[in-house]
Amino acid sequence: MEIIKGRGYVYALQYHLVWCVKYRHKILFGKLESRLKEMLLQIANDNGFEIIEMETDKDHVHILISCKPQHYIPNIVKALKGNTARFLFKEFPELKQKLWGGALWNPSYFINTVGDTNVEQIKNYIQSQKTSTKKYKKRARWWIFYQLRPLQKHIKLESIRHKCKFYR
Repeated sequence: MEIIKGRGYVYALQYHLVWCVKYRHKILFGKLESRLKEMLLQIANDNGFEIIEMETDKDHVHILISCKPQHYIPNIVKALKGNTARFLFKEFPELKQKLWGGALWNPSYFINTVGDTNVEQIKNYIQSQKTSTKKYKKRARWWIFYQLRPLQKHIKLESIRHKCKFYR
């Protein structure tokens, strides 16, 4: 992590930022994806912060940014999401058919500070967003279901016990 010196302060601020497409529609591929990345780099340059790493999956964006202490994170997010949505709707009018309601991005986002020790881990994670396969996602869903099954059985038994006189 690079330590930057300013007038009267020294800092190394990096954030991992993630946000999703509205309704999790899978639209970020091809020309739209490459144009989105160009826009994000331009917005970062215009607003005085740096995008260290960036990758998209079909329905969400991961960015590792470095900024000055004077930057206010909600303003950075507002600039990135607001400007890209406006310009992408102008350049790709077919998006309005897929995303009813006039919103490209989900209003929420995830932000996490990145320390010295995990910068490389975050970079590798962001770069791996394109290479993840459906096989692993299915395994993850299966694992979650498998872990919840005993809990679901317990809840069902408890609800039956309350209804039946035999269990009282």
